[in-house]
Amino acid sequence: MRRLMWFRSDLRSLDNTALSQAMRAGPTLALYLITPQQWQRHDDAPSKVDFWLRNLLELSKTLASLNVPLLVRHCADWQEAPAVIAEVCHQHDVCAVYANEEYGVNESRRDHTVAAYLAQQAITWHAHLDQLFFKPGSVLTRSGGYFQVYSQFRRVCYERLHAALPTTIAPPAAQAPLRIDSDPLPSSVDGFARPSEALRSLWPAGEQMALQRLARFADEQVADYQDARDFPAKPGTSQLSPYLAAGVLSPRQCLHAALAANGGEFDSGNPGVVTWINELLWREFYKHILVGYPRVSMHRAFRLDTEAVPWRHAPEELAAWQEGRTGLPIIDAAMRQLRDTGWMHNRLRMIVAMFLTKNLLIDWREGERFFMRHLIDGDLAANNGGWQWSASTGTDAAPYFRIFNPISQSQKFDPEGRFIRQWVPELVALNKRDIHDPSAVGGLFAPAGYPRPIVDLSRSRERALAAFKNLAGSAEALA
Repeated sequence: MRRLMWFRSDLRSLDNTALSQAMRAGPTLALYLITPQQWQRHDDAPSKVDFWLRNLLELSKTLASLNVPLLVRHCADWQEAPAVIAEVCHQHDVCAVYANEEYGVNESRRDHTVAAYLAQQAITWHAHLDQLFFKPGSVLTRSGGYFQVYSQFRRVCYERLHAALPTTIAPPAAQAPLRIDSDPLPSSVDGFARPSEALRSLWPAGEQMALQRLARFADEQVADYQDARDFPAKPGTSQLSPYLAAGVLSPRQCLHAALAANGGEFDSGNPGVVTWINELLWREFYKHILVGYPRVSMHRAFRLDTEAVPWRHAPEELAAWQEGRTGLPIIDAAMRQLRDTGWMHNRLRMIVAMFLTKNLLIDWREGERFFMRHLIDGDLAANNGGWQWSASTGTDAAPYFRIFNPISQSQKFDPEGRFIRQWVPELVALNKRDIHDPSAVGGLFAPAGYPRPIVDLSRSRERALAAFKNLAGSAEALA
């Protein structure tokens, strides 16, 4: 009897819990499902789907060296998954299916349905913790609930890490060849346009490329991460998020690379390393939130009282934000970076999100959706968590009265205007003082056709404060 490894967001052979367990248990073959309608419903970006396919190709080569055939099946969405997987099992004499856990309402329902269907066929289901350090439900408050504040969650995680560090898994050994041919892999999927070669070249596929990036970051950059990470013109971030989102890298591999750079310490020692490990724990925190508070997977605010925020319907302003023509250079540069590269610097994600939700008072869900449709590292938990933090609707959210000023943020984090000049060439001739706010340059509101700001920052800030303050007052009146 054989085992089936069902790959999802874990496109690697190294440190892969389910793959390792399957191959230990017996002869193993692998499966990947192409589900375009499901991906469209999840707003997965074309660049992300292309990245999956390119990594799947690299993974198939590694699996071939392990004598693990890779099968590919096409189905519209996850509703068809139980029958498709069962058919593969019957066709190839499979007695057990192995997979790594995924989180979110749709993913949980899918796996529950698949497990139940397979049980009816006398096929066992094995789900493994893999994309997190700690199983959701194992890091809880004293009252037994999920944490809502990151700093408290982090403290308990530190205690757990001190007690037992998650270890990486030894590479699997090649198995005896199976008389099963691998399926040809698609180079594209209908409904998802192929991204530009320039974008694809920014994100080379394969776990060896990912591990090289991780090693280079740990050797050359992580020590300065705390100081450099907020400056978008500097190479201060790891740019590993696409590889983590697709599971080409595991969080354990990242943690151990950081520990090696910091003498084995994770909460002391080099501040840059500690800060980066804290970012790994932010990723962990938001995935635990998906499980503990399923409503955030269903387009609901974490703070239910903020469902009453009077968001504006302003399609022209939304389009200007999406297209990078707001008249605020740092906003426009960031949005153009997203559209051209499939990625945006994290400091800029906060700036543009707060501008949309506070200065324009447009529903955070519009921004969340747009980001997912363009991000190569699109991840439901992290994207939703970041947007709700900026909109002051989420767990551990920024207070509603905290509103970034994009001009002062630009002056602080792009002081020379280097990032702006790269992405907004209309402003390349302006000096480092004027480039952050061209509208204030001696009445010249449109250098080289650059637009006026679409909103008055001061007035729009007051509008947002009033909207949230009135919401708080209404809640108090109802209490």
